[in-house]
Amino acid sequence: MPARKFINNPDNIVSELLAGFVLAHSKQVKLAGDNLVVRVKDKPKEKVAVVTLGGSGHEPALSGFVGEGMLDISVPGEIFAAPGPPRVIEALRMANRPAGVLLVVLNHAGDVMSANVALKMAEKEGLNVKQVLTHEDISAPSREDPKERRGLSGCLFVAKVAGAAAEKGCSLDKCLEIAERMEKNMATLAVAVSSASHPATGQIIAEVPDGRMNVGMGQHGEAGQGEMDLVSADKTAEKMLNMLLEDLSVKSGEKMLVMINGVGSTTLMEQYIVLRRVQQVLDDKGITLARALVGEYLTVQEMGGFQMVVARMDDELLELWDAPCDSPALMMK
Repeated sequence: MPARKFINNPDNIVSELLAGFVLAHSKQVKLAGDNLVVRVKDKPKEKVAVVTLGGSGHEPALSGFVGEGMLDISVPGEIFAAPGPPRVIEALRMANRPAGVLLVVLNHAGDVMSANVALKMAEKEGLNVKQVLTHEDISAPSREDPKERRGLSGCLFVAKVAGAAAEKGCSLDKCLEIAERMEKNMATLAVAVSSASHPATGQIIAEVPDGRMNVGMGQHGEAGQGEMDLVSADKTAEKMLNMLLEDLSVKSGEKMLVMINGVGSTTLMEQYIVLRRVQQVLDDKGITLARALVGEYLTVQEMGGFQMVVARMDDELLELWDAPCDSPALMMK
């Protein structure tokens, strides 16, 4: 069926959206090379560069995370599709510097394949690149088998703390250690109440019947843990939060960062109501809500629902989270 979107030629969606994106955020980002999104103000070469890649159609992710205190380059692919290795290696060459490059990759088959090929090319060329893989979706197998877990909107947490560490002047090994520490201490779960469509074709990705919800929905509408009756905001928040806390084995007295990430058509009203219940449940468990974030950071077109991301925070991670940043999707002073 035709897409109900304000688009032109479907073949030009990505190039046209990127042109508009950099116009809207011209003080923070620009296009370079083969449609790579880069910082307007370059980071000094003695500081580590942070690069990511991923399909378009999830705006503001991932290019919205480019800016001071966060990413240096984003390699946007086509809609819901990873960019090819040639564009990834182009970004790694562009970011190359004595301090090295950290490549942040979400665990999806296409992204991982492109990243692995590009990393082999980078090694042959003598580029100093290290990778962190995010796979925090708990709807997949157990934490002991992370390779099967998808990377979702928790990538924002990794980009933020790794970017802050790089801006601070930390070494590549230290930036990698911080990124991996955040990745290992975060967990995400998504819920969907309505489907998304592919903007180029209008094709529905996955149906969610009226009055039902799907807990564990993937980033592109992939099936989750199971369909169930739609329940209230409070009951949904409780169910999801308890699963996330159990996955991370969170104990009383710990500090948590929580993000409610709207995935397309869920209103801020609904997201704030969910966060309110998260606070209440954490208080009852003696767990501190140290920081909270609400909004649309990684979307799935017009899908209805949200992703809940929780992360165990220590003092260093909190300091890096609070560090200034200036990107289209996230600004902190």
